Amino acid sequence: MSSFFPNACPARWRVRVRATGACLLVLLLLVAPAAGAAAPSPLSLEEAVRMAVEGAPMLDARRAQVEAARQESRRAGALPDPMLMVGIDNLPVTGADAFDPSADFMTMKRIGIRQEVPAGAKRDAREALAARTVEERRAQALAERLDVRRMAAEAWVALWAAQRELTEVTALREQAELASDLARARVSGGTEPAADALAAEASVLELDNRIEAAHAAVEAAQVGLARWIGTPASQVIADMPDFGALPVPEARLLRALDRLGPLLATEAQVETAAAAINLAQAEKRPDWSVAASYGQRSDGREDMFMLEFGIELPLFTANRQDRGIAARRAEYEAALATREDARREQAVRIRADLAQWEALKRQVERDRDALLPLAADRSATALAAYRAGAPIRPWLDARRDELDLVLEHTKRREALGRTWAALAYLLAEEPQQ
Repeated sequence: MSSFFPNACPARWRVRVRATGACLLVLLLLVAPAAGAAAPSPLSLEEAVRMAVEGAPMLDARRAQVEAARQESRRAGALPDPMLMVGIDNLPVTGADAFDPSADFMTMKRIGIRQEVPAGAKRDAREALAARTVEERRAQALAERLDVRRMAAEAWVALWAAQRELTEVTALREQAELASDLARARVSGGTEPAADALAAEASVLELDNRIEAAHAAVEAAQVGLARWIGTPASQVIADMPDFGALPVPEARLLRALDRLGPLLATEAQVETAAAAINLAQAEKRPDWSVAASYGQRSDGREDMFMLEFGIELPLFTANRQDRGIAARRAEYEAALATREDARREQAVRIRADLAQWEALKRQVERDRDALLPLAADRSATALAAYRAGAPIRPWLDARRDELDLVLEHTKRREALGRTWAALAYLLAEEPQQ
């Protein structure tokens, strides 16, 4: 029996060596930031959010959209370009003098210019609508900025949780390895059945599987964070900040619904729809035009000058302008209804997130102050009893319960961080960790 484990299970020993290498890798990752000035410092939540905001391509796109709307607004109220007119008047087209510009004294070559002048109310309304469009683009850019900050924070929290899980599972493996060595020694001495030794060995292999899964989770979380910060997130994540307090009180969030990120665009869209109604109403105002031309006649005849004014006649407003006004008013009502629905949804979401955040805070505190110490004491007591000759099953059960609790505690802290980010990055104020 003493040669059972070294010779009969070479695959298990290979897995054990691999897991030991994983342990060393985790330790190196943890001590690397303190090893010297050249090592990268741990990436904090605040730094990750800052990097995401500075390098997000979507924010560059939003800034370009704002600039495009701003440039359009500068020409919204400008007059149309003047029109150059060139032609010939009173040219005979029949008879013996057909197409002879010098045959008739009324024939003259003409050159002139025409300027269309929209009604002043239309130009003012177009300028107002363009200004509202600029504000809408700015609101969308600010909402996108808040979204980037929130999603970068969530990605950072996910990477922290993955690295934390890897650290915890690796630390628990050391205890399992100790129990497995003791079980092999007892089997060799004939004081313990082989079944207990196999159970101890299986617990080590189970942890090896969890370590492999934790490594994969870390790599996936690093890729997820790199999507936001723009560089590979290979450095160790700093310790999670205190998520026990929000930068913005609950009452303020509920009072400032229209200034929250998800509602910024809908609020701006209401203002844009109102400006569109004003422009539709201004379409009833008639445009006018002015034209001046100079006519030259042949054979020494006197030249001519022409000055002309024109005015638009909106005679059929019932089927033209009035329908446009009705359409814009319907769009305004739709924007109001959309905003109200978004306000209700956001208020419900804030209250639900606040309730979840409060519950997670209490659960995390209970884990930290009571459940985790109890589980660690139970596991240590069971291991000590096993060393003294007790069966191994109580320790295996205690160790499994401790591992599950540790991992559940990590998931609760991750959920707490995500919920905090969902509440902290609603307003434009910079959250303070």
